[in-house]
Amino acid sequence: MLTPDSDPRRPAAVVPGVGEGRRGTEGHIAYLLRQAGGAVRWALDAELAREGLTSPQFLVLTLLQAYPGLSGADLARLTQLTPQTINLVVRKLERDALVNRVPHEAHGRVLRLEVSAAGRRRLVRCRQLADRIEQRMLALLDARSEPVVRRWLVGVAREFGAQAPASASRKR
Repeated sequence: MLTPDSDPRRPAAVVPGVGEGRRGTEGHIAYLLRQAGGAVRWALDAELAREGLTSPQFLVLTLLQAYPGLSGADLARLTQLTPQTINLVVRKLERDALVNRVPHEAHGRVLRLEVSAAGRRRLVRCRQLADRIEQRMLALLDARSEPVVRRWLVGVAREFGAQAPASASRKR
């Protein structure tokens, strides 16, 4: 039986390259954001692999450095990752001695997370790698455009993040 993909009479689909057709400036803005985010994620993962981290692990370490004492639930909300994914990421970071769990002062069952000394050292090296990616991205903007793009990105996140259901971070 012939399927649409296996029918020899049907011409093969031509997928445009990045920047061409609907993958270029004519494309839907939401797709273009996803395309750009995916490209940056791949580049960041390739760099971070040199230090033995993934983008989600780097994100968790970065957030814990900025906001010490977050819980796993806090991290799930901030990273927009599922609690299950955060649990896996944190367990790996803990196994590698990059984070520590400390009991909450008032709620004994709640464990807060902190970056360990080894985690801080690794984060310094990873931050340098990530900064190179960010500099490449910023080089595509002129000095006047950067604050405009930053405000726009924050505005998009506020506009649509505020409308997301409370369980949205758990569904991703």
